[in-house]
Formats: sequence, C-alpha cells, structure tokens
Amino acid sequence: MGAWWLMWVGALNWGLVGALNVNLVNMIFGSWPMVERIVYILVGLAAIMMLFTGACKMCKVAAGDKMPAGKLQ
Repeated sequence: MGAWWLMWVGALNWGLVGALNVNLVNMIFGSWPMVERIVYILVGLAAIMMLFTGACKMCKVAAGDKMPAGKLQ
C-alpha cells in the first residue's frame, strides 16, 4: 500500500512539473536537499517494486498476463 501512495505522489508531482512547472516535492523539502533526494529514490523504488511484483493490475497486463476479453480490472 505504501508503494501505491508513493506512485501517486510521483505521478502527481511529475504531472505538475510538466503542466505548470511546479515541483511539489521541491517546494516542501527544497531546504533539505537530502530529504528531497530520498523522496525521489523512494518513488522510483516503489515504481520498480510495483512493476516487478505485479501489484498494479495494469502492470500484470504489461508483464504478459492475459485479462478476459472486454473486462477491465
């Protein structure tokens, strides 16, 4: 569950960076560059963990598992 939340933090942050040039993580932890870097590392590790463990239902599809036709999980 923690990896899922970290994925959302990363997705929201990068969406804001791309759309509005606003880096939320930097705004919150900018005065502590080491903490900011740790947050980025944790978000990346969460993405890798979800990709390889198949914790994300869409990741299972990307990994080659088949879903029943016409059924989104």
